[in-house]
Amino acid sequence: MKRYVLAITGASGSILGIRLLEELLKTAEVHLIISPNTFPIILDETGLDWAKETEKAVRNQFAADRLFFYRDGQMDAPVASGSFKTDGMFIVPCSMKSLAGIANGYANNLIERSADVAMKEGRPLLLSPREMPFNAIHLENMLKLARIGVRIAPPVPAFYHGPADIADLVDFMVGKILDSFGIEHKLFRRWGSQR
Repeated sequence: MKRYVLAITGASGSILGIRLLEELLKTAEVHLIISPNTFPIILDETGLDWAKETEKAVRNQFAADRLFFYRDGQMDAPVASGSFKTDGMFIVPCSMKSLAGIANGYANNLIERSADVAMKEGRPLLLSPREMPFNAIHLENMLKLARIGVRIAPPVPAFYHGPADIADLVDFMVGKILDSFGIEHKLFRRWGSQR
């Protein structure tokens, strides 16, 4: 079974990280980190209140025994070590603060440290930066990471699959993120196909 790290940071678009978590749990073990300032955003954008007793709330939401949760300050978590093998890490959505910390090797919290581990161990790392428009500093940080093999996947929707609602747009963006890791899914109709 594959094992992934998923971080959800304090940027709009937490619904993308939550939908990605749901998909990953179908076939993989997931080690989840949520930055503390993300909980009000999750509540505001999805109605899910995960701020108190987070691990219990998340487990109740997904009822998965292969889901592990860590606080962002939990620097002794397994995902902070290169000896803890994973098949890669997703940061969806990725705030500009997290992007800057990762791009500059800051590793001030568990999300940044886990990303640093993925890079130093040569494991796949995908960041889904959620900001618009990007300024030159944002772009330089993304370019710096892209040059060393980090996948930069801003959540940009497409419309050729005929989305009927926001859920269809979310599924498309999450599907493209999964495609970046070669993870099979049926979240959207591919170009040139009937489904």
